[in-house]
Amino acid sequence: MNADYRHLILVRRPDGVVWLQLDKAGASTNTLSREVLGELAAALAALEQAPPRGLVIASAKPAGFIAGADIDEFTRIRSAAEARDLVERGWSLFNWLARLPFPTLALIRGHCMGGGLELVLACRYRIVVDEPATRLALPEVMLGIMPAWGGMQRLPALIGPGAALDLMLSGRGVDARKAKKLGLADECLPARVMENAANMLVLSGRAPHRSGWGARILNGPLKPLVAHRARHQLASRVRRAHYPAPWAIVDVWAGFGGNALAVPADHPAALESILGSATARNLIRVFLLQDRLKGFGKGVAFSPRHVHVVGAGVMGGDIAALCALRGLTVTLQDQGVDRIAPAVARAAGLFERRHRGDARAQRFALDRLIADPDGSGVARADVIIEAISESLEAKRALFAGLEARARPDALLATNTSSLRIEEIASVLAGPARLVGIHFFNPVAQMPLVEVVAGEASDATALQHAAAFVRGLDKLALPVKSSPGFLVNAVLAPYMLEALRCVDEGVPPETVDAALLAFGMPMGPIELVDTVGLDIAVAAGAALGGEAQAEVPRALMSRFEAGQLGKKTGQGFYRWEKGKPVRAQASGAAVEVDGLAARIVAPLVAAAQRLVAAGVVADADLADAGIIFGTGYAPFSGGPLHAHAGASTGRYDENGLAGSGQKMEATIHGGTADDRIGSRLG
Repeated sequence: MNADYRHLILVRRPDGVVWLQLDKAGASTNTLSREVLGELAAALAALEQAPPRGLVIASAKPAGFIAGADIDEFTRIRSAAEARDLVERGWSLFNWLARLPFPTLALIRGHCMGGGLELVLACRYRIVVDEPATRLALPEVMLGIMPAWGGMQRLPALIGPGAALDLMLSGRGVDARKAKKLGLADECLPARVMENAANMLVLSGRAPHRSGWGARILNGPLKPLVAHRARHQLASRVRRAHYPAPWAIVDVWAGFGGNALAVPADHPAALESILGSATARNLIRVFLLQDRLKGFGKGVAFSPRHVHVVGAGVMGGDIAALCALRGLTVTLQDQGVDRIAPAVARAAGLFERRHRGDARAQRFALDRLIADPDGSGVARADVIIEAISESLEAKRALFAGLEARARPDALLATNTSSLRIEEIASVLAGPARLVGIHFFNPVAQMPLVEVVAGEASDATALQHAAAFVRGLDKLALPVKSSPGFLVNAVLAPYMLEALRCVDEGVPPETVDAALLAFGMPMGPIELVDTVGLDIAVAAGAALGGEAQAEVPRALMSRFEAGQLGKKTGQGFYRWEKGKPVRAQASGAAVEVDGLAARIVAPLVAAAQRLVAAGVVADADLADAGIIFGTGYAPFSGGPLHAHAGASTGRYDENGLAGSGQKMEATIHGGTADDRIGSRLG
């Protein structure tokens, strides 16, 4: 049955069931390219001519089911007509799959994303394999587009509009067990029985899963109420001008039955408007930048098993917890068990959240985190990370002792946020061993980690550091040693300008409102309070520079009064239950827009200087670091991209990506992408 297929394997078994396995030629993962969709259409036509007793769709790849649409093809769209053709192709094919006269089943092992999930939604049955790699998502919103191949129609009908909209508007994925609980899967089974179970279910004659009566009412008579609530929640998170796709998803589901092809061209949710928007262009750019960051450390032969962390404060303790969460053995050192205990307690909370309902996994993670006040783990560790206070002399003294006790092949790293690597390494007999691995707070949530090269840092050590970061499921950004590196060096003048505005009489609430309206995830004054006013004062002094020599009065007066922000309950805001209490923001819209431009300008200027100085290799990497390290408005494509006057969207000769470069990336649910998903969800 396979003579005419490059990307499919069809086998008709003796029991009359046909197994269709996707195996995209020349690729490590399956994507739904034009050629793959064409072969699927040909296969469906052949099966209609000789109907099997049942059809099982699975993957022949070891790396998952289907990663989604072929984004490279998507970026080459040059006209509204091409955009509509792309949508109609998948919409028609999956409708055909849904109306086949014989039962169909999708056997899902590994990632099932975007168009892949829309394909399985068109099947009568779905089985998910209970493994950590199995994950289902409709992450199109993270690219500024919609799940237009039937997802907006079938997912709400299957699991109810509340759960469906939550998944589509956030782009978040669910694991196999959650998929079964939601009704997205009929069965959740171990791999050893998956094939027999698939054969049995596809021949069972069992009625397809239907959502409960409550969900059917919400998807019917009460649909306007559900849509109103969804729009209200969106309004509290994102502006339609910045992120039109989530609003369009609600509009298409509520007003057009989930059929994007039925939306008139002059409607805000029209395909032509969404696929040709500046946001779609820029979010695709961000996705490509993320994929570039994922490449650092990839393929490097370095697989550490034991990490030793010195310093059990917030940063050190949380770095240790993250390493244990990712399966590494971790020894955590500080001056006494009493100092380590709070870090272990925080780690237990993290493990409980990440392994909710799995007490065994929580216990194993906690067992991997070992209190080590004497530092005996230094001699056995593959990676040693220092995370003590920002004192140059203290760090030098510590590393002099660590070098003498560590294995010769162990990676030595500092989590310093502002000190130069060369100055710390000056006491080492082998300064080439020391690199910077700079995490951001909160460690478990922030996707970016700066991998810092000192003047003497060995290239292999830097590669190992990047591989270690990737192993933690983080994004490694290579930077050179310089005060503040990239992220802190651009944040400092940004926060300083915001504080100067407060000195000039602009209320903190107005400053923050202006930057939230601009698209930042948090206002700069709230950020100062969250980081701590003491840290802000120290960082200003460490980063130095004539333009930053004078500490703003509003900052200094509060610091001297012991008002350090969130940690003390009072800073620029009063904090209650971890939330700032703020007055109503004031200021006209025009003033607010001008205020945002003024505060962002020093950040852009600092980024330009750092690129020119070679601290970061190029403007694209600077944009990537600032987006994933600060949450800078992803819809803009990055501060340097936006400042350069990049195209505002629509279609051009380079296609929707506006770059003309090859994109091998595909839509994956996951890690760093949550900078956007958290904003929407």
